Amino acid sequence: MKNLYIYLLSVLFLMLTGCKVSKDVETPQPDLPVAYRNAITTADTSTIADIEWRTFFPDATLQQLIDKALSGNYDLQQALKNIEASRLLLKQSKWGNVPQLNAYVTASSTIPSENSLNGLSANNFLGTSHVENYDAGLSLSWEADIWGKISSRKKEALAQYLKTEEAKKAIQTELVSGVAQGYYNLLMLDAQLSVARKNLDLSNNTVRIIRMQFESGQVTSLAVEQAEAQRLNAAQIVPMLEKEIVLQENALSVLTGELPAEIARIASIDLEPVYENITTGVPAAVVSRRPDIKMFEYDLAAANARVGVTKAQMYPALNITASGGLNSFKSDNWFNMPSSLFGIVAGSVAQPLLNNKRLRTQYEVAKVEREKAVLAFRQGVLVAVSEVSDALVKIEKLKEEQQFAEQRVASLQRATGNADKLFNSGMANYLEVITAQSNVLQSELDLAALKRDQLSALAELYKALGGGWK
Repeated sequence: MKNLYIYLLSVLFLMLTGCKVSKDVETPQPDLPVAYRNAITTADTSTIADIEWRTFFPDATLQQLIDKALSGNYDLQQALKNIEASRLLLKQSKWGNVPQLNAYVTASSTIPSENSLNGLSANNFLGTSHVENYDAGLSLSWEADIWGKISSRKKEALAQYLKTEEAKKAIQTELVSGVAQGYYNLLMLDAQLSVARKNLDLSNNTVRIIRMQFESGQVTSLAVEQAEAQRLNAAQIVPMLEKEIVLQENALSVLTGELPAEIARIASIDLEPVYENITTGVPAAVVSRRPDIKMFEYDLAAANARVGVTKAQMYPALNITASGGLNSFKSDNWFNMPSSLFGIVAGSVAQPLLNNKRLRTQYEVAKVEREKAVLAFRQGVLVAVSEVSDALVKIEKLKEEQQFAEQRVASLQRATGNADKLFNSGMANYLEVITAQSNVLQSELDLAALKRDQLSALAELYKALGGGWK
């Protein structure tokens, strides 16, 4: 018994001080610039990503759409289910060090050959042609975590769980930005439809006047045909924009998890607020703020754990088994106490031999997968910094484009008004009127698109900096 105690204490010590047979790869520290490209260099570490999305998007209709998306979007609901499944697996992994205990009850009857040793023994000693056996008991098995295999599985389960949490945040960030961009596109289409209808009214009026002039012999039929062609061009834009509005409403409905329906709105693209003082913080902060980057980190942690598991599988495994209960070769003596009691305790050390090549291959593959996780993390950081820079340059240059576009629209609107007056007084021909109307139509459509692009760029920057999931 003394030797048994020493043996059990040694096993316990090995379990508690289990050797880690593989060395983890630390999360790399990527080379990051001091400030984002196209950002105003400042020592301020604050960022718009810290602003709660309701504050960043103050439009009440947009807030309602985002609320619906966060509660009804099916991608987000699937992410929540993934979190639930990972949580269950994490709980299960915590039982890795607990021995397995099974209860069993068996009864068997064996009829040996009369010419066999067992058959002759049964007839001579038991006076029967068959042998019965009855068992009832408990069996216990336990593997000592000497090489850290079980603890590595726990770490992998934890990393996978934390990754699903970050995946949910990443989907929410995408949703907030996507709904905002879709909503801004809808407001732009509303503005463009208003422009197209107004221009169609002008074209109808121009065609009416030119027809009157044709009837009085002042212009030829060519003038009527060109004016009509310009009117049809303006008319064609109306159903095209109406189609795009319905498609955008349907897309937003899908994001909110609802059937396609009209989206009520009263806002105008011109009234949507645009942030003037944009703070981006420092690039190093994007690593800890963006959920997708955190996912890459947890991928690396899980890869480290898998390397540990595959490495530990190549080493000897220490297993301890025990069983005990009641055994009898007659059913009427089955539960006789203490005569039917039995107990077995055994320990074994198993070293893989013939399958060692397969286990080593698994280990080498796990190391390659870990290297891929490191590369994915570096690539993710690179993309994140690039996305911030892209959004910043869009915001900067779109502001300049909008200023020129507004001046162009104002100039063309004056030109169109003057052309109409000169045409009515006979001092301008119909071509000048048609050209002016065509130019102002396109410039007003372009201006609405520029305003949408600027708002969308702000939403992109907010997402790129890691905002929207809080």
